[in-house]
Amino acid sequence: MGNALRFLCSHFCNPNAAADADSLGPHGVSPATVGVSALAHDLFDFEITSQVPQGLSKHVVSSKKAQTNWYRKLAEAWRSEKPPPKTPEEASRLVIQTLKRHQKKDVEGLLAFYGLPLPHTLVELSAPAPLPTSLPDGVKFELQTLPVDAKAVADGDTVTVYVSTAHPRESSCIPMEVRNAAIQRSQARNAKNYAKADALHKTITDAGYRVLTVQNEEILARKYRIRLRGIDAPESAMPYGKEAKEELRKLVEGKCLRVLVYGEDRYNRCVGDLYCNGKFIQEAMLKKGFAWHYTAYDKRAELAKWENEARARRIGLWASRNPEQPWEWRKGKREGK
Repeated sequence: MGNALRFLCSHFCNPNAAADADSLGPHGVSPATVGVSALAHDLFDFEITSQVPQGLSKHVVSSKKAQTNWYRKLAEAWRSEKPPPKTPEEASRLVIQTLKRHQKKDVEGLLAFYGLPLPHTLVELSAPAPLPTSLPDGVKFELQTLPVDAKAVADGDTVTVYVSTAHPRESSCIPMEVRNAAIQRSQARNAKNYAKADALHKTITDAGYRVLTVQNEEILARKYRIRLRGIDAPESAMPYGKEAKEELRKLVEGKCLRVLVYGEDRYNRCVGDLYCNGKFIQEAMLKKGFAWHYTAYDKRAELAKWENEARARRIGLWASRNPEQPWEWRKGKREGK
């Protein structure tokens, strides 16, 4: 897990990655939050391996021994920040404050290595105005997922996704046993001790994480089960259940998703809205007639409108004269009918 890992994360999870390729910094990351993720990931690696990232010496003037001292200080400062830095400006200020007694060339070289703002660009930001949020009311947090596997689609309204731990929100809360197991697994695989590597990966998966291979690079990722908010698709054993699952698979397979999480259900699934390349997934499922508007939990008028459009066209499950509602079907199963 090195620089290539962080580049892959930025490439797959940033829809504008290709367009921004020319603006990547020396570390191979964009001067946006991906730079923050890269620094967080390197500090995480340093705490386990005591190794500074390769290539840093090309950007600074001090020795490897001095670099090790910087990362020790930065790792401690990063842990102390509550919450940890999330924006390039916050990360840059932490580096500048932590290394204020060190050479200017070293501090600026370290910032440039991660594509973070240099000191002179932060002068006007000393009293920043509150940043507006684009998230709708009620959203607890947002996820940017890695590409979705076809097997991750359980049915027409549930999908399992993975989020890279290089993301700032995830990097600050990785359990220590998972961190250690990920590093030890990598070392075991390098030594071709695959039995030990598999045992360590079980430790990782049991904790709700997984090591994924994307274009021959390994990424430590956290697992989330997502229940699509506001819709209810036919169960697999119901008419159109398999068709609904297949439609959701076609919409998300191999793609990165933006998930706006509103809460959890009784099965510990995150309840959220899914977006893929700007497309609202619930809208697509309703308009194609592969889901009901779940009015018991969501009163959004647009969901009712999209369901009614599919009903009027008699497509999907609406081709049937009187399709059974999935919540009534489940109730019948519970009551043994």
